[in-house]
Amino acid sequence: MDERFRYEHVTICYGRKPAVSDVSFKLHDGEILGIVGESGSGKSTLIKAAIGLLGPGGSVTKGEIVCDGRNLAAMHEKELRQIRGSKISMIFQNAGASFCPVRKIGSQLFESVCAHEKTDYSVFKERAEDLLRMLGFEEPGRTLDSYPFELSGGMQQRVGIAAAMLLSPDILLADEPTSALDAHVQKQVVQELLNIRRQFGTSIIIVTHNIAVVEAMADSVLVMKDGIAAEYGDAGKILKAPENAYTRKLLAAVPRLEGEV
Repeated sequence: MDERFRYEHVTICYGRKPAVSDVSFKLHDGEILGIVGESGSGKSTLIKAAIGLLGPGGSVTKGEIVCDGRNLAAMHEKELRQIRGSKISMIFQNAGASFCPVRKIGSQLFESVCAHEKTDYSVFKERAEDLLRMLGFEEPGRTLDSYPFELSGGMQQRVGIAAAMLLSPDILLADEPTSALDAHVQKQVVQELLNIRRQFGTSIIIVTHNIAVVEAMADSVLVMKDGIAAEYGDAGKILKAPENAYTRKLLAAVPRLEGEV
């Protein structure tokens, strides 16, 4: 498989304090990488760095984040803005919170597409409805005509997946996309992400504290502890026979998804 994305000895600091230290990994075509660890381990910080979302005081102080031969960590905001959504897209923990509550879903999704390409609403609407239908919405036109508060938490999360995939990015970053959902809806979201990979060949990085989600999805695993990589490699090997004591501790406290995925 061809490489799509890699971190080379990346250190991320807020001010002078390191949040992530000397982390390296690769992501290949169609691969799903699970990044796991406790709260504060640096999981979300890692993926936010790729698209310049570290917030005030946050920066990559060492190493490179390479995509298509370019170092994302060295790019200016204007360059990153062109990559967000089109090349690399992101799903947040609470997708509903990222939508404006007083604007309809369709209007907001159309605006995000127009930031990258010129298109008519009718062309956008057909594309968006097809994607929403693939994600299990029986009445996608009605969903586009809804306000965010009219959708359940699970529906909002699936609309968030649709929003992230509208421009068919090569790489999808998912930051705790199931943590605010009940077990049944968690299973649905996991299945939809797997469908995205099958349909589009999308490479996915999923950040989670729930190793059961990683068991259901991941080809490879990166275990983070206190900002460093405790273990990294093939998911089957790590989940069945972890070498690191911290990974064994995480596996011993795994919540399970209900039913088969």
